[in-house]
Amino acid sequence: MAFKRQLVAFFVAFAGALAAVSAPAAAQTTQIVGFGDSLMAGYGLSPGESFPEKLEKALRERGHDVVIANAGVSGDTSSGGLARLDWSVPDGTNLVILELGANDMLRGISPAITRRNLSEMIARLKDRGIAVLIAGMRAAPNLGAGYQQEFDGMFSALAQEHGVPLYPFFLDGVAAQKGYLLDDGMHPNAAGVDVMVARFLPAIEAMLSAGAPKS
Repeated sequence: MAFKRQLVAFFVAFAGALAAVSAPAAAQTTQIVGFGDSLMAGYGLSPGESFPEKLEKALRERGHDVVIANAGVSGDTSSGGLARLDWSVPDGTNLVILELGANDMLRGISPAITRRNLSEMIARLKDRGIAVLIAGMRAAPNLGAGYQQEFDGMFSALAQEHGVPLYPFFLDGVAAQKGYLLDDGMHPNAAGVDVMVARFLPAIEAMLSAGAPKS
């Protein structure tokens, strides 16, 4: 009888182990943080209309298991972003959309300072095993050709330096288009965010398809 009980116990354990090996791995949610300024925060928009919210909805509709946290702060500069990076991007984050620099440009801050801050942020995130997608910006022409060239070029330089993907211009298709902007002429309205999300999707889907780490 003891032998029979041992035999039964063996087969039960074996069946359980086999089932565990054979069962498909549970789907894991990709945790994304949109880290930026008012363009990320959703300045002047209603709940549900910000870029992170609409991007999450669009990705889920396309079959991606993602959650996107909005870590945008209106008025934030690259220095402010660097100061709050560690506590604004929680452990377990898989991917950060890094969108900063516009307020540096509007304040005439040297692109060298902005580049240094962004570089430090990218390095810190990579050290934590977090993938980074840079959302670039462009300088206003009234700041001069020299400033514009240095500012615009730093995003591609950072992407190359750190080996991370770049979405060249966060406001692509929206900048200077009155129908897609709030009355201030700077921030996207809800329709503008839709355009931004539609144009941004291929870049982030490429990262997700490439196998962004999951929690």
